[in-house]
Amino acid sequence: MAAHGEIEVIETSRLGDRGYLATDGEAALVVDPQRDIDRIIAMAGRLGSRITHVVETHMHNDYVSGGLELSRLTGAVYGVPAADKAPFDHLPLADGDVLEIGPARSLRVVATPGHTFHHLSYVLERGGGVEGVFTGGSLLFGTTGRTDLLGEQHARDLARMQYASVRKLVDALPGGTRVWPTHGFGSFCAASPTSGGDESTLARERLINPVLRLAAEEFVDVVLAGLDAYPAYYARLGAINLAGPEPLDLHLADPADPEEVRRRLASGEWVVDLRDRRAYADSHLAGTISLGLDGPMATWLGWLMEWGAPLTLIGEQPGQIAEARRELARIGVDRIAAFATGLAGDAALPVATFADLAAPPATLPHPEVVLDVRLRNEWKTSHIAGAVHIPLPELPHRLADVPPGVVWTHCGSGYRAAAAASLLTRAGRTAVLIDDIFDAAAPAGVPLA
Repeated sequence: MAAHGEIEVIETSRLGDRGYLATDGEAALVVDPQRDIDRIIAMAGRLGSRITHVVETHMHNDYVSGGLELSRLTGAVYGVPAADKAPFDHLPLADGDVLEIGPARSLRVVATPGHTFHHLSYVLERGGGVEGVFTGGSLLFGTTGRTDLLGEQHARDLARMQYASVRKLVDALPGGTRVWPTHGFGSFCAASPTSGGDESTLARERLINPVLRLAAEEFVDVVLAGLDAYPAYYARLGAINLAGPEPLDLHLADPADPEEVRRRLASGEWVVDLRDRRAYADSHLAGTISLGLDGPMATWLGWLMEWGAPLTLIGEQPGQIAEARRELARIGVDRIAAFATGLAGDAALPVATFADLAAPPATLPHPEVVLDVRLRNEWKTSHIAGAVHIPLPELPHRLADVPPGVVWTHCGSGYRAAAAASLLTRAGRTAVLIDDIFDAAAPAGVPLA
């Protein structure tokens, strides 16, 4: 039996999001569930709670929601913003509505437009006191949700709304109110990187959050100037969530044999190696793309690959394939053309450090091009003098822009650089992976600009 007033975090770390399960030991409320609801149902079971209510703060752009299916399977009330006019069965929610959650708790709806036009936050109350507020993509830890996902033409107006919404929450609630955001743990839905740790209160946000420290127009200008690129697939997921996602099916067909995998490689299809980049560098099938499960594989694959293109997954064992299948389903990639495990490869990828770049050893191909595949804001902050900058999401369409010669690729840690190096070698280029953190570049003697 759960402790009275328990709040469980439903972490989806590779997408940078959180959902929540709030229970009094009997009735449970779920906020912003991801599509793979089996783990949520299992959590409620472990806590001895029955899910009675499911609510969405907004129609999400960075993942496919599991709210509709969760409500169908559990019989829970499903609340979504009324103004979105969702076509499926739901409880339309608007500013000022109150839901009774069990015998002692209630959920008060507060309109907080900004991340989207119809965004809602939910204040969890018990016995007349405030426990916390589920802020979705409104107030995050040390930042706010981005305001350009519905189109750049709306970004400034939504940023003004975001400012007013956060101020509205802070002015109406006690300083000790706990803040439970959905975004801001690596999701590209955040306007800027989060700060201040892993939990927060409204009083703490007053001290650290720019939205509560800047004047309105200054905040708007700062937020818009700092927005970087976001995954291309975001444009599709809002519509999927509004229409009502299909139930999740994680079934896989029979594995492909080596000949089928090689045929798919020869035809130019995407074949993704799910092992970590070191294992990939040691040995892989020529033409495969490195996107290991040790990083945000689904985010980068969904961003890089043409939507709906045939996709083959390669792993060391079936568990990796199943894990990748779940990760991809969260962003709406429901069809895997083929998969295989345990395939040996005879290709290798040279690996270097920034110290090697400063003083290239004779054992590595000499660097003729240094390719930085970080995003725009990372490049603007600091970069290697003389490097070529092509953000990883642009690389599949800009391979011709990479100057001739041996290419040494780097990013902030090595994950994206491995993907870039594999894309280059797939295109017939000679590449070296700099598997190192960017902060090591200057100490290693690499000149920065």
